[in-house]
Parts: sequence; C-alpha cells; structure tokens
Amino acid sequence: MDLSISSPFRGAFPGPTSTFILNPKSRCSHSLNFFKHRNSYSKNPLFSRQKIPIRAQVSDPAVDDGFVIDDVPHLTDFLPDLPSYPNPLQTSQAYAIVKQTFVRPEDVVAQKIVVQKDSSRGVHFRRAGPCEKVYFKSEEVRACIVTCGGLCPGINTVIREIVCGLNYMYGVDDILGIQGGYRGFYSKNTLILTPKVVNDIHKRGGTFLLTSRGGHDTQKIVDNIQDRGINQVYIIGGDGTQRGASRIYEEVEKRGLKVAVAGIPKTIDNDIAVIDKSFGFDTAVEEAQRAINAAHVEVESVENGIGIVKLMGRYSGFIAMFATLASRDVDCCLIPESPFYLEGKGGLFEFIEERLKENGHIVIVVAEGAGQEYLAQSMQGIDEKDASGNRLLLDVGLWLTQNIKDHFTKERKMAINMKYIDPTYMIRAIPSNASDNIYCTLLAQSAVHGAMAGYTGFTVGPVNSRHAYIPISHVTETQNTVKLTDRMWARLLASTNQPSFLNCDESTGGKVCKDTIDLINNMKITSI
Repeated sequence: MDLSISSPFRGAFPGPTSTFILNPKSRCSHSLNFFKHRNSYSKNPLFSRQKIPIRAQVSDPAVDDGFVIDDVPHLTDFLPDLPSYPNPLQTSQAYAIVKQTFVRPEDVVAQKIVVQKDSSRGVHFRRAGPCEKVYFKSEEVRACIVTCGGLCPGINTVIREIVCGLNYMYGVDDILGIQGGYRGFYSKNTLILTPKVVNDIHKRGGTFLLTSRGGHDTQKIVDNIQDRGINQVYIIGGDGTQRGASRIYEEVEKRGLKVAVAGIPKTIDNDIAVIDKSFGFDTAVEEAQRAINAAHVEVESVENGIGIVKLMGRYSGFIAMFATLASRDVDCCLIPESPFYLEGKGGLFEFIEERLKENGHIVIVVAEGAGQEYLAQSMQGIDEKDASGNRLLLDVGLWLTQNIKDHFTKERKMAINMKYIDPTYMIRAIPSNASDNIYCTLLAQSAVHGAMAGYTGFTVGPVNSRHAYIPISHVTETQNTVKLTDRMWARLLASTNQPSFLNCDESTGGKVCKDTIDLINNMKITSI
C-alpha cells in the first residue's frame, strides 16, 4: 500500500501541493528523513518561492499531483543505531570554492522531463552527490571493486576513478580489486589498488581486473566479503551482474552487515532502462564510423558494390541506429526491434537493386540481433547459451551476405561486389573517448559519494542529464530498446530513405495500421 505524506517539497516547485508517495518496492524507512527539513519550509513559506514565478492561482491543497519518490535503501534501514560523521569534503581544498558542496536531502531528479499542465508529476529519484553526513570513517573503510560480463570502453576509467575518488576525496587507503568477475570473490584473486597502481589504466581497453560471465554464488560471495572485512562493494556490470548485486545486497541486509553495495551499470548496447545512456556507448558509435567509412570507400570504388557492416546489438539496435545517423553514408539500417523481409515488394532485395541503379553502390548496417527469426528458419538453429544465460546468436552478417549474393548472382544475373566487415570486438576493446572518460568519472564519483553516505543496493546513472541513485530493480526488470514509434527511428528512416518494412494499407494514407503499432509497442525483448 502506498504511503502518502505531505511533502517538504511544498512550495519548492511550481504546481499544486505535492503528495509524497513512497514506492512500496523500496524498503527504505530512511526515506522519511526527507521530512526532517519540513519545519524549515513551513516556518517561512515564502523562502522557497523567492526564485520562482508567482502563480496567479493557488491550487486546492487537497489535490494529489502524483509526486512519487522512488528511493534507494540505506544502511540505517536495518542498522538503525548506526552513527554518522561529518563529510571530509567539508575541509577539502578541491571543494573549498564550491558554492554548495553537498546535495540537499530533498533534492530529486524527475524521471519524466516532458509533462503536460494537468498531468501527474510522476516518479523521481534521489539526486546523486556528496552528502553532509557520512556513515563510514575513512580509516575503517575496506572497499572492493569487481568487473563482470563482456568488455566495454571505459571500464578501466571507472575503476581508476573509484580508487582515486575514495582516496583523494575521502582518504580511504584500503581498496581491493577482485580479479576475474564474481568468481574472484571465492577464488582469492585480489589486487591492492592505489592511485599509483591505477594511474594510467584508463588509456587501455578491456578491464584491468579481468572479467568473466556467470559464476555468481551469493552465499560464497557474502561469506568472503564478511571474512575479509569488506564494507563497500562496487560492482561494474550489465543487467545480469546488477541482478547479482541486488542479491548480494539482500543477503548483506539479511545478515545485518554494515556493507554498502553500489552498482555501476555497464553495457555497450545502451539497453539499460531508466538511465540516459550507458558508458562506452559514445565511444562505440564513434569507432563504428571507421568500419562504416571503410565499407563506403570499398563499395564506392567498384561497380555494384554492396557493403555490409555488422555492429553490436543483441536485443537493442542503438549502436546501429546512432552510427547510421552519425555516418550519413549508410543506406539501410537493420535492428532487432524492426522486422524486415528480403523478397517481394518493399523488401530488402528490391531496395538494394533500386539503390544500385541510382548510386552504383549501397552500405547496409545490421545489428547482430536483427533477423534472427529468419536465420532460425533457414539455418539449423542452436539453443545454446553463454555463461551469463544469453542465447548464442547466429551470425546475421554472414547469412545476409550470402543471401544477397545468391539473389543477385543466381536470380537477377547481376554482377555485384560484396564487402563484409565485422568490427565487433575491435569496437568494444578500445579505450573510451573523451566524452565517455568524463561520464565514467561522474559515475564513479557518484557511486563513491553514495556508498560513503550509507546508501546501498543502488545503481547510479544520469536521468535527464542529472545523476541519480536508482533502485537496482529498476535497471534489471526490463531492457531499453529502440521504439519504432518514436521520432528517433523516424529521423533515421528520413535520413536513409529506406523502407520501414512494415506493410501499410493504402487506404490508411501511408499510416501503419493500429494493430501493427500495438504489436511493436508490446514487443518483449528478453534474454532467453
């Protein structure tokens, strides 16, 4: 049952009186700390209105405007007598010139930034950043960092900035690196991490700590955390890794341990829900341009050149879509969310032939998860999974290359020049670019601030360009996918002038029928 309480945010934002609703999924009684500052607002109701426009009409105070805060757990939820201490940043030279060093307890970040006048204000998350009080003494902290799952540009930058953030900002000297993913917890593979040790690792690709898929055993991991006296755990990984982090937090809470568990979400596919984008994504899109440009040069230099570039995107086609939009040399983009067909009117073969007649060449970008239903029909499907539980995909790039070649050489009797480029591992193995390096720094420092402030069972990321603490369940319960009914996909179709591969009834004036739209919007793309 939702708990509604009059909010301290009253008057801080334009609009009717707020109703503060605690998410029942969050077990955080600590959320009630938001209301400790209520009196300061009520004693001087004009204080918080000084910098906002005066509204012409005051709304009914009884109106519920649907303000919801989805808070994250805190150590005091299960350790209520935990003492707090002044944040060392109060005396930090770096923060001495900052006008407002600490985020306020009532600062939140809105999940939806575009709202209508009469719509609900919706869900908000706790704003990330340094807090005035911390729940760890610097000399008592023993932190550990672990990386799990596949590679992604920027992992080493996150590792470096967690170490440097703990040491430079909070004076923490005892930091361990768990080697080889979750298995490293109970195989005793560790490194002692200092700013000097990690000084230049951000210049390398991959992960300095090694990684692996699977191998998660909650009981063994928490036993090891307890045996080693670790009280801060930083876990870098994708949705499966974050689900593991959530189970670690639950076991820590069950045992009543003073251990803060912080997740840093990682996936090169940009398919993590809630957050604006995942780190390494900008780098991946930038590197993908090199492969696309190579394909374009190749096919432009021959007669009837057809270039196919396969990019990452198991269930989400963000890299392919953004790389296509950035390139301007791509004629067609195929992603997992958008079904396509090869033969017949409006099919891919027809489009390729038209482009060859018009331009003499064509470049196609295909995400690795696209067209898997066709591959399963025409090739002997395999039902194997990797250690993370992801279904192993068939190679859509090779399949598409062969089918196009067969169609034009055997059926259409056309001479074509095929060029196939698969830069998958090149893209994910490179160091992060400048944009991602800055982003990784913000992620790492936000995680450190959150753990030191006693928050646990959270993940961190930008929501509408503001970093926030998000319950782990929010980033693991669903995957972010390209919405074919949103404007970004329409922009791509307009840029490439490719067919949508959706059958339209002429009587609808070119509009996709409602049943098709419903089918697209309700598509569930899950890891099988």
